Amino acid sequence: MKIVYSFLLALYSLGVFAQKDSAFAETPLVLHTATGDIMGTLTLPKGGKKVPVALIHSGSGPTDRNGNNPVMQNNGLQMLAHALGEAGIATLRFDKRGVAASKAAAKSEADMRFDDFVQDAKAWVELLKKDPRFSGLYILGHSEGSLIGMIAAAGKADAFISLAGPGRPAAVVLKEQFAAQPSMVKNAAYPILDSLAAGKTVGQVPPYLLSVFRASVQPYMVSWFKYDPAKELAKLNIPILVVQGTTDMQVSVEDAVILQKANPKARLLTVPNMNHVLKTYEGTSRQENFATYSKPELPLHPLLAKEIISFLKGIR
Repeated sequence: MKIVYSFLLALYSLGVFAQKDSAFAETPLVLHTATGDIMGTLTLPKGGKKVPVALIHSGSGPTDRNGNNPVMQNNGLQMLAHALGEAGIATLRFDKRGVAASKAAAKSEADMRFDDFVQDAKAWVELLKKDPRFSGLYILGHSEGSLIGMIAAAGKADAFISLAGPGRPAAVVLKEQFAAQPSMVKNAAYPILDSLAAGKTVGQVPPYLLSVFRASVQPYMVSWFKYDPAKELAKLNIPILVVQGTTDMQVSVEDAVILQKANPKARLLTVPNMNHVLKTYEGTSRQENFATYSKPELPLHPLLAKEIISFLKGIR
């Protein structure tokens, strides 16, 4: 019985079961690249009419199309896609190259660059724009996916949504995180971050920092650190919604304010008691907040989908 239950749970998480009573259907969509296929899920409202489509880009690391990773499952992005589908807005969410079902498209760590993710997002945009089923194209980027999404949106998308996206360069954010470390660690990390932000790799790294600044990952960090989210958002001439939860432990409301101020077309939506995985958390305990990252039974924050749908349906 345990085996059967696990199998059924896996099928459910992949969206294999048909949503008999829902207003949408889900089908796989594949982006072919030179290094392998990138796998996605198209959530398409039923009815046969042309509808707008939103490309949903997940966050950093091994986060998959549903907002999950190998050790934490919350299904936040899947829930958001389904809510948009019920409202008549199609979505395409996908596993980034090297992640989950797109593992075959991985490059070696030494060869991987932040711009690879940007180019993949742009390729999805081109694929969706050519599809006659869609009347418009939006991009929604969550966490690190916000920066990737806003770069891909330039000149291509009809609207952009930053969902829990940092407002400052990654090197600045990492410096803040190192600030809580012992002086020895902090004083060694800061010059390395400064060098990488200036476009220069570092030959000598203390052993206790190799897990972060090993030689094979430094070129990726250089390619990532060169982008300033506020400057990238300022380039967009489309409707923009900047969404930020007040109980997010990873990205602050201050970051969202920075983004909103960067572009006069941007509107700021602060969601009370929404955390980084788009669920409701009203307390102050970091441990309890983090526990929600592994609770797929928790629903999406009730205001999130409502506000996003209202924003997208208001676009002319």
